Amino acid sequence: MASRSAEDPRPRAKYGSDLSAGASKRKREDIVTKELFLDVLGATATKREAKTYLSRFRSEKPEKAQPVPSEERKDDVGVNLGNLYVPIRAVDQSPIFEQGPRKAQYVDKIAGPLHTALVKIRDPQAIDDRTLRAVGLTLVQLSRLGMSSVVVVDSEKKMQNNDASIRSSAIQQADRVAAAIDEHGGRGARRLDNVLITTDVNEGFRSSVQIRSGTHITNRNLILNPLRKGKIPVVVPVAFSSTTQALVYVPADEAMLALTQDFAGLRPDVLLESDPQAAAENVKSMQKEISLDRIIILDPLGGIPAIDKQDQCHIFINLEQEYDAIKAELSSLTAGKLEPNETETRSISEEEPPSMLTSSNPIPAFWEAQSSFAVNAESTKPGLSTISSHVSGQAKVHLQNLELLRDTLAILPPSSSGLLTTPQKAANFDRSSQDSFSTPGVGTRRQRNALIHNLLTDKPDFSSSLPLKRTQQPISTPDQTTLINPATFFKRGMPISIMPDPRIHRWQPPSPSSPSISLSDPRLDLSRLIHLIEDSFNRELDIPHYLSRIENRIAGIIIAGEYEGGALLTWESPPSNPSIMVPYLDKFAVLKRSQGAGGVADIVFKAMVRTCFPDGVCWRSRRDNPVNKWYFERARGTWKIPDSNWTMFWTTEGVQAGEGKGVFGDYESVCRGVVPSWADNKGVID
Repeated sequence: MASRSAEDPRPRAKYGSDLSAGASKRKREDIVTKELFLDVLGATATKREAKTYLSRFRSEKPEKAQPVPSEERKDDVGVNLGNLYVPIRAVDQSPIFEQGPRKAQYVDKIAGPLHTALVKIRDPQAIDDRTLRAVGLTLVQLSRLGMSSVVVVDSEKKMQNNDASIRSSAIQQADRVAAAIDEHGGRGARRLDNVLITTDVNEGFRSSVQIRSGTHITNRNLILNPLRKGKIPVVVPVAFSSTTQALVYVPADEAMLALTQDFAGLRPDVLLESDPQAAAENVKSMQKEISLDRIIILDPLGGIPAIDKQDQCHIFINLEQEYDAIKAELSSLTAGKLEPNETETRSISEEEPPSMLTSSNPIPAFWEAQSSFAVNAESTKPGLSTISSHVSGQAKVHLQNLELLRDTLAILPPSSSGLLTTPQKAANFDRSSQDSFSTPGVGTRRQRNALIHNLLTDKPDFSSSLPLKRTQQPISTPDQTTLINPATFFKRGMPISIMPDPRIHRWQPPSPSSPSISLSDPRLDLSRLIHLIEDSFNRELDIPHYLSRIENRIAGIIIAGEYEGGALLTWESPPSNPSIMVPYLDKFAVLKRSQGAGGVADIVFKAMVRTCFPDGVCWRSRRDNPVNKWYFERARGTWKIPDSNWTMFWTTEGVQAGEGKGVFGDYESVCRGVVPSWADNKGVID
């Protein structure tokens, strides 16, 4: 046999390289799977949260198509062919030349709606490739856990005025995002730049949600088809203008609203249909195809800053209750009105000299920190006007994010939620391996992945009702400026009713000139309040005894939503010191169906300790109460009352357990002396 010369031009088979590439791909997928398991384990979901996740996101695999027997493969042509058509056994059973395993045939059967997250990535130009790859990994992991993603790229910040260059840059950034997703296996991503259309805003098409946008989806199947195949659509905010008959760049927020409207079944052509019943049926049919469960914004600026909390972001925003106040705060900063308030003034420590900024103009430290790395790095003491301009620009971005989350969640079911965090939190860089696909390095303790934790728990990283000192999670910026927990969780939520309103009348002990409120107040539904208490405690209340005991002692009542949760607080006189009255949490109740979900307990507790009694309140709970763990995390101090079955809690700062006198002694005396009001009389054992 003639030997093959070195100069032989014929191509050589690359079996070795193909096998190496296949092994590398399998290794990469194994690493992705390992990372997924670690992120899921690190999410610290409770048994209740895991059960809720599994019931909602349980994946149902499409059924395999059953092979059709050869005897039944006759064409039904309506003619009796007798034995004219006889299957040839030799042909049916003859081997077929196929390389590799034979692909199974699947029936395209969709079991339930597609659970989806709508993700906006703002300013992707500022995200380095390594971080973007890690974000892509997280999105692939979300898909494997049952939640597909639709990504909208928002690269408007650094765009030029030329429309063609804007579109080109947007497409380039979308390709970067798609490539980052493709790198981690799965079904990959698909860039879409033909799904949007803009028209004149139809003022006749308006609901209670003020969506001032004429941007709509051309054909929802352009998005649904990739989702059904397991792909992640990456939408470029480029639309066809019906007015100019040309492609135009639209703001990413408008694209997000258009997608939300479409996924919610609120298409203009459907809602403007003449037959209301047909329109309702069409909306319901569209909602069965897809369920938009999350609105996620990845923004380098992170969560919504809390102006009245030094170095803090809002952890959880109940939009029904807090939207107007937070919007007013951000609007004032956008307008450059950086006025001090009492909270900021009090927060400056006496032992620690105020910073250069707070001494001249008390901008919250969060804004000082964010601005310090946005200004010229060579300037060690940036001027106040420079800081103010950056604060104003950042406040405008935060305000836009707040409005987008409010508008999108307003047209989605109450079960949907929003998350605003940084790309770094979504990338989860605080892991043992700095890069899964590069040389391992020395890392820090693994942190939970913000997006996966949110998917499994539908909650923020930290409870919003925890004391502020327990919610801080410092991270370092490139210039060593310390920032705080950079994520904010959003729910459409529920309104909060507080009687009396502490913004008008501060809660004070009753007096002849200012008597306590009564349960006969017309603003209060007593029957629903009693049902709330009995359902939460799973015990029947001795109503006459209870009403008699708290008469003329009620400090205030907090009601969440439609009596889904609430708190009743009283003024109690310690038997050891009857001349004073201390604030006491008499009943804290949440309906069983709302316990552990929706943040009802957090909403009520936060209103109590930060709005009604910011200086402190006490309460008691039976030692075997399963809720005690929740109380322990939120109280500043606890004490197991000797010779009783009660554990005492308080939120008052500076109270030391075991003092036996002063405020602690008054609290213990009250918690010992309150007589239970249950119809079963089991309170006597306590």
